[in-house]
Amino acid sequence: MKAGRFKQWTMGLAAMAMPMLAFAQSADPQPWQLNMGRGVTHLSNNAYEAHMLALWICVGIGVAVFIAMAIAMFRFRKSRGAVADTTFVHNTRLEILWTAIPAVLLVAMAAPATTKLVQMYDVRDSEMTVKVTGYQWMWEYEYLGESVKFTSRLDRKSDQLRQSGVVPTADDHQHYLLDVDNPLVLPVDTKVRFVITADDVIHSWWVPALGWKQDAVPGIVNEAWADISTPGLYRGQCAELCGKDHGFMPIVVKALPKDEFAQWLAAQKSASAPAPAAPAEATPDTPEATPESDAAAAVAVAG
Repeated sequence: MKAGRFKQWTMGLAAMAMPMLAFAQSADPQPWQLNMGRGVTHLSNNAYEAHMLALWICVGIGVAVFIAMAIAMFRFRKSRGAVADTTFVHNTRLEILWTAIPAVLLVAMAAPATTKLVQMYDVRDSEMTVKVTGYQWMWEYEYLGESVKFTSRLDRKSDQLRQSGVVPTADDHQHYLLDVDNPLVLPVDTKVRFVITADDVIHSWWVPALGWKQDAVPGIVNEAWADISTPGLYRGQCAELCGKDHGFMPIVVKALPKDEFAQWLAAQKSASAPAPAAPAEATPDTPEATPESDAAAAVAVAG
């Protein structure tokens, strides 16, 4: 009976945890999310794996420590007649053990973390480069070598709502303060190099689904990269206090399949290309120059 009841409780808790686990794996943060998300890039998966390794090691240490505490408190309590051993003051084997185990665990966590940290800054073999410039309070994106550049700022509806003095609801705006007028459009399955800087004060470009955050510092160019695996919209924000409207400069990355991105980029190039100059028209009142008129003009000047 007890075994059956335990099985029922286990299945019930698992069913309750399923939505939470689903939330935890999504790219963007969700309400009541309890864990770090995997994101949609190689780097975000690296960060997730390092996080889970450290988490389970910490859970194991915590369980062992609390079990030891529980045994010490209940098995050797005074009410059972336990008496403290005042002669036990030193044990070399135990000291070696509790020094060696943490050292091994730290190395086990540091080795993969260092390898993944090196990969995070390896921008070699990038297929395209996007320059990100932070301003008070917007972002400028430039596709280097493609003659495409535009600014991205808080969308008009969010801006109107924030200045109205009314607390908006999800019905008023589903992504209040997290939408922009011009998202950054990127292709999937492409290694994209970012060069990030700022024009006025320090900003920080952060999209959680990409798995990294990079400061935008005036006079300094920082680098990062991403290879988005799944098409979709991924939202972020400026993560460095940059002035009174710091909370109103969101980031939206729109990831498209490669063929759709190529079409979008071609359309942007066409829109930004300068219009061809109109040919000059001859003035009706001005007679066309002829060899005879040129000769007459020369004789008049000589005379």
